[in-house]
Amino acid sequence: MRHDAVIIGGSYAGMSAALQLARARRTVLVVDAGRRRNRFAHAAHGFLGSDGEAPGAIAERARTQLLRYPTVTWIEGDVSGAHPIDDGFRVRVEGGDTHEGRRLVLATGVVDTLPEIPGLAERWGRSVFMCPYCDGYELDRGPLGVLATAPMWFHHAMLIPEWGPTTLFTNGAWHPDDSQRTALAQRGVSVVEDRVLAVGGERATMELEGGHSIDLAGLFLMPRTRMASTVAADLGCDMDEGPMGPFIRTSPMKETSIPGVFACGDVARAAGSVALAVGDGAMTGAATHRSLIEAFHA
Repeated sequence: MRHDAVIIGGSYAGMSAALQLARARRTVLVVDAGRRRNRFAHAAHGFLGSDGEAPGAIAERARTQLLRYPTVTWIEGDVSGAHPIDDGFRVRVEGGDTHEGRRLVLATGVVDTLPEIPGLAERWGRSVFMCPYCDGYELDRGPLGVLATAPMWFHHAMLIPEWGPTTLFTNGAWHPDDSQRTALAQRGVSVVEDRVLAVGGERATMELEGGHSIDLAGLFLMPRTRMASTVAADLGCDMDEGPMGPFIRTSPMKETSIPGVFACGDVARAAGSVALAVGDGAMTGAATHRSLIEAFHA
């Protein structure tokens, strides 16, 4: 079957894009590998109407609602390749099956790469976080930390005190200059320059070089990201470099540099949350539908 659109990625952005197309009575195929970026978190916050719910529950409810539309087909699997054909694209799913769509929407997401510090990965999404708007409120103004992992460390350290008394851990990798130290002090941020050996404890105890440790209610860092799929690169989509990693460049109408290929969600913007992904997907679905109409009248 030839679909109006094939959407690669069935998390929040992909489903939101699919919903707009389904409501326009277009045929949509969603191919999803089942690896949501926030699957490590117990709760999602800041998403109007679902604040505090489990991310998996939000996603499953959205999927159930989406599949009520008879023009939507869902396949679980990884996409191993995609290439242009006459008036559309052919997508190959691992295992050999191929599917065609007049338009292609990339909602493939990104993968977070954490520093190789023992105990960090085990606490990711539980007491180690990226976004204070998503997770800061629940830490109840307890002692917080910022682990300097990227050039945006200063911005992060200046932001976090809104949610609790903050300590910046430079881990020996970053060195605040005099003006930065003054600004941090004005925000009440303590600076620890010892190397972090491990993260332990019930929440996030920073075990430091020299044998001492600092107990925290939560730790924030900005991980390096990489694209979860190579499809965009294989197609030749132009990229931009964000503060944490590359993302797909899109027009204001969410089309990539490859005509007929659209992108949304974390793979197509420099910041991410459930709310942003859903909004981005809705815009992309509507723009994709509009492109089908414009092609008909061309």
